[in-house]
Amino acid sequence: MHGRLYGRGALFDVEPAGLVPRLVGLRPYAHQGEKAEHPAGPPLLVLAGGRGAGKSAVLAELVDAYTERLRGGESRRRTPIALIDCEDGQFTRPPHEESPESWSAVWQALLVVAEQLTEPVKAAGQLTFPRLTAGLVAVRASDWSGRSDSDRIRRELVRILLLNERRTHFSLAGRWAAKVASKVIAAASGGGPFVAATVEATLEALSEGFTSHKEQKPATWYRGYPNAGGNAKRGLLLLAGNFRAGGTSREHAERWLVRALLADLTEAYSGLGSHLRRLGRPIVLLDNARSGPGPGLLDAVLRDRADGVVDQVVFVATVRGSGHPALRDAVRRELPEVARATDWEPGATPSSRALLVQLPPLSPDDTLHMVGAICHDVDIPPRLPHAVHRLTGGNPLGIVVLATAARQHPDRAASLGRLLTAKVTLEEDRADDGRPVYAELLSHLAPADRLEELTVLATAHGHTSATVLAQARLPEDFGPSGVRALAARLTDEGQPADRRHFVTDPFLRTLLLLRLHHQQTDHTKWREAHEAMIAHFSSDHGFQTPPPAFAALRIYHELALGDTAGAVAGLRDTFPLLVTGEWLNILRLLGTAPYFHAHDAEGRDTGDEDRRVAIALGRTDADEEPPEGVDRSLHLRIRRLLHAVWQVSDPLVLPDPRVCGRLEFELLRLSDLRPAGGALLFATARAWHEDALAGRPLRIPDEDGED
Repeated sequence: MHGRLYGRGALFDVEPAGLVPRLVGLRPYAHQGEKAEHPAGPPLLVLAGGRGAGKSAVLAELVDAYTERLRGGESRRRTPIALIDCEDGQFTRPPHEESPESWSAVWQALLVVAEQLTEPVKAAGQLTFPRLTAGLVAVRASDWSGRSDSDRIRRELVRILLLNERRTHFSLAGRWAAKVASKVIAAASGGGPFVAATVEATLEALSEGFTSHKEQKPATWYRGYPNAGGNAKRGLLLLAGNFRAGGTSREHAERWLVRALLADLTEAYSGLGSHLRRLGRPIVLLDNARSGPGPGLLDAVLRDRADGVVDQVVFVATVRGSGHPALRDAVRRELPEVARATDWEPGATPSSRALLVQLPPLSPDDTLHMVGAICHDVDIPPRLPHAVHRLTGGNPLGIVVLATAARQHPDRAASLGRLLTAKVTLEEDRADDGRPVYAELLSHLAPADRLEELTVLATAHGHTSATVLAQARLPEDFGPSGVRALAARLTDEGQPADRRHFVTDPFLRTLLLLRLHHQQTDHTKWREAHEAMIAHFSSDHGFQTPPPAFAALRIYHELALGDTAGAVAGLRDTFPLLVTGEWLNILRLLGTAPYFHAHDAEGRDTGDEDRRVAIALGRTDADEEPPEGVDRSLHLRIRRLLHAVWQVSDPLVLPDPRVCGRLEFELLRLSDLRPAGGALLFATARAWHEDALAGRPLRIPDEDGED
């Protein structure tokens, strides 16, 4: 029972039925019918979420749920099902040097989807696609005209014709398709127009093939193509011509090809006795549907359904983010809300025919179970699942990769910082020893074509500082427009809103900063990026930014380079001056500065000891000499507090309970020194102690109780 997934029971539950069995009308993992929800036609289900949210894993589990594993390693579908990744290379360009006028990503996707839907299904006959076959052949025929490589034409034609061949144990697969292909090529090689001859020969072969009812033949169906005048051959020629014309004409033709696929499926499920042989609706899964053929397929299905073209196919698409234009009016639900009913009713617009469900992060309990399942045969630190959840924020991919790394390197599992730099192998047959965990994660969580830029810009905050950093550390052609484009792309892919950082997802930002730090052994790029930010925030540059905020950001980057003097002095000197809430906000910001082990002035490593714990606990107080004229007690208290906040806020280490206690103690003592803000400091001391122990971001309580 969906053993590879956690936190997705609302989709795959059996008793009572979750969303998937209710839409499909068939229980997962068993050949048993389930009452289908929305008998007039299901919504187009869209699973949304950021990178690594587990969308592809859900689709893979859905395929597994409706596939029966037979003896000898063979498998058989429980209902027709097809899965394509719209980002796959086969949808980016034609397979040969053919004319692009006769090929598109949607055309290729329909061919691949139909091929998968013809695979054997338990207790049911094989599906055939006569209408789609005729349409696909008509479109491709123009590229075959005048070519001398007849073998290639034959292979392509046979592949399409196989969509309409019923195969049995007593017949050789492809025999009928090869025979028909020979006839079509012979007919089309005569003196007449090639495309017209190909279409006519194909229609004749299909009419004499396996369709038994006159009204089911493609020759009948294509008579309804606009301006066909009741002539199927003319309809197919118009379809091919519209496809070659490109633009909106091609989109119109692609819609008809999608409609042909759905008409073939509708026929297979509405014939005499089909309800006795077929359990469940057919399923088409579109991963990464914002790319390649995805938008065209989504638009065609949604528009036809809005126009009253009824079908019973369960489409499940995945998208990054949830702001796709084709989904503007989609009915939106959280995953728990659809566990027992969708409450979906379509509106007047095509996009209202979609049901968009956001996949939430996994819970701490889900993370505990997932890490335990992966690391079942090795000893790991008891608090590792908690640390993994804190770092990843419940990102399923992040949890899987980190747990796998812990299983392969149990000696490093006590430190997420060390674990992230260990090499992990996710594929058992891989020849090498893998790549660092952070690099493996970034290959999935960051756009590959902008990884270098993101690695640098992870140091920045808002647009202005990102632009300054881009001008200082990135190529000249990546200016303000490049920064804006990258920010918009991250937002489109579901990055949360946060005005404090350019890369707002904490998990992704941590990985990028780790990559920046490890790009050179002397950490040159790391130093240069933070030094650029220090220079930027050392003057107001004419921007209307309050000086305390600019100073805080400058000190933040000084901390990232290991210089704590400015942070201690700034917090110490502004403690009696700033409003208490503002001072706490600055302290919290400084505590989120990235921390890596110590380096000397030239950037060389001087050890991997985390000195923050010792400083927070006061063990180094005797070695600290405050500046002359400064209250020594306040100076040391601020120094201990800063390092305590810095340690408990670090996603790469688990908070130390002793440091959490010291954090509370120091804030309580400060509350005695600041009567005007004592109530807020007192409440914050208790809240931060609780948050730190739980591994949550530190929150400042409401200031209602402040004097």
